[in-house]
Amino acid sequence: MSNSAQQTSPTAPIYTERLLPSFWIWVVVAGIAASCVLVFVPISLEAGIIAAIVAAIIMTVLLLLSTPVIEVTPTTLRVGRAQIERRFVGDVEAFTGDEATAERGTRLNGIAYLCIRGWISPVVRIEITDPADRTPYWLTSTRRPEQLAAALRTGRRD
Repeated sequence: MSNSAQQTSPTAPIYTERLLPSFWIWVVVAGIAASCVLVFVPISLEAGIIAAIVAAIIMTVLLLLSTPVIEVTPTTLRVGRAQIERRFVGDVEAFTGDEATAERGTRLNGIAYLCIRGWISPVVRIEITDPADRTPYWLTSTRRPEQLAAALRTGRRD
């Protein structure tokens, strides 16, 4: 398929991002796994090492399986498990720093859809204009708030 054909395809992603855990999360996983050695060392050192390896594998798999994906195509928006047609996407705003903290806290609407990760500070607020949907907006963490907002503002197909 040619490059221009990919750009006009209604299913070709305009923007994709996986909200993978930050480095410090992996340090915590390693610390918890290492603590398993201390718990099991009274039984035997081998049991402690095996417990640490099993704990590290389990935590890694759980973190990776729970990693949400943000995907924007010309016709749809998918954030984690939620998906909506782009024709129902209204205003889009990117927030960083203290503004992002306020969006996740004091300004948060109780019925908004959230896809927030504590290790990712910036957020994007996506207004939902579907009259059949009570959700006023989606709020999602993103490492690239300006690029996500730009992707949602352009390339729409109604």
